[in-house]
Amino acid sequence: MPQDPTERRAVVIGPPRRARPTSGYYRPRTEIDEQTTLGHTYVRSLMRTQLRAALTVFAILVLLVGPLPLVFASIAGAARLEWLVLGFCLYAPLVLLARWYVRRAERNERDFVRLVEDR
Repeated sequence: MPQDPTERRAVVIGPPRRARPTSGYYRPRTEIDEQTTLGHTYVRSLMRTQLRAALTVFAILVLLVGPLPLVFASIAGAARLEWLVLGFCLYAPLVLLARWYVRRAERNERDFVRLVEDR
């Protein structure tokens, strides 16, 4: 039996679907806010990089300052040398080390924000 060409198909309309964000722009931020496993992983990665930078600075500081008492004990009667090393020679490396650490920590935080904001 041939169908009548004038018959039209019925259009079924359902409730609108929930639109998903295609870019995933807020995903990492919401993962952190909701304290999911992925959000915990993001925060742990930041903490790990900050800890790595701090331990690096600490190791350099121990290698720089740690042997000084042995050096001063081996040189008898060098009170002026002690003050010269502690007052002048050690100050510049400590300032440079502190400056490196601050720049590294800020860069780690900036990278984390870039990751979270998905820029």
